[in-house]
Amino acid sequence: MSAVGVPDSLLADGLLRIAEEIDSAFDALLPVPDDARSRLIEAMRYAAIGGGKRLRPLLLASVAEMYGVQREAAIRAAVAIESIHVYSLIHDDLPCMDNDALRHGKPTLHIAYDEATAVLAGDSLHAFAFEVLSDPVTSPDPFTAIELVRTLGAASGAQGMAGGQMMDLVAETSEFDLQTVTRLQQLKTGALLGAAVEMGAILGRVQPEGRAHLRGYARDIGLAFQIADDLIDHEGDASVAGKAVGKDANAGKETFVSLLGADRARDQARMLVEQAVGHLAQHGREADLLRSLARYIIERDH
Repeated sequence: MSAVGVPDSLLADGLLRIAEEIDSAFDALLPVPDDARSRLIEAMRYAAIGGGKRLRPLLLASVAEMYGVQREAAIRAAVAIESIHVYSLIHDDLPCMDNDALRHGKPTLHIAYDEATAVLAGDSLHAFAFEVLSDPVTSPDPFTAIELVRTLGAASGAQGMAGGQMMDLVAETSEFDLQTVTRLQQLKTGALLGAAVEMGAILGRVQPEGRAHLRGYARDIGLAFQIADDLIDHEGDASVAGKAVGKDANAGKETFVSLLGADRARDQARMLVEQAVGHLAQHGREADLLRSLARYIIERDH
């Protein structure tokens, strides 16, 4: 069993498994009601099921597995973080934001449905994430549940993903230096990747002082991920990427590629990946999937 474009069999199997589990969980947790809300739930399912690489769920589940967490709990927490990610994509694609027509190789939600439904679907997925996360089925321990909710909330709002998106909007009319672009991406992209790793450790009852190496891993792969995204936007093929490319240059935004050049940016991404792998030195083979995932981040083409 292997995934298209993923040479590492351990990672390929991991990506396929998590995709199936997340799709099955969304399918079970989002039944379509027989009333006037059906269009909203159908829109949520359209955006959430059958698309994306599921990197955040895979990160969360892989870390949780290292610490012996039951798979069902890990998948429920992974559904929560993926719900936040999907809601952010729905809203990012809206005409008032990035105005994109293609996502994961199919029409964006506001094109397939309409703008009002897309806004409500994003809002509902945002709320759904915390509903799932705070359910005792995910964790019967209230202290664990509170820490999960706080971690995902902090990574999603003004101090995380939404704050990074605001900086990204400002970038269209401002000249950002490398330090500012790095901060932007640490919030917009890195915060949620970091939360995925952190939440896996929280489920595993790892004390905060014992998570420093995991935070270092997440920080480095987060930046490497964004550099790879910038390279795809700069050099990629829309038919392969499953979304529009060349958007940042057209919008006049500074990126890692525009500031460093493609070659230096690629070298920086490789260095970050090796640094991320180094953070896992205290772990044995149980961390091999995390190592493979780090290397895949700069090898992917979408």
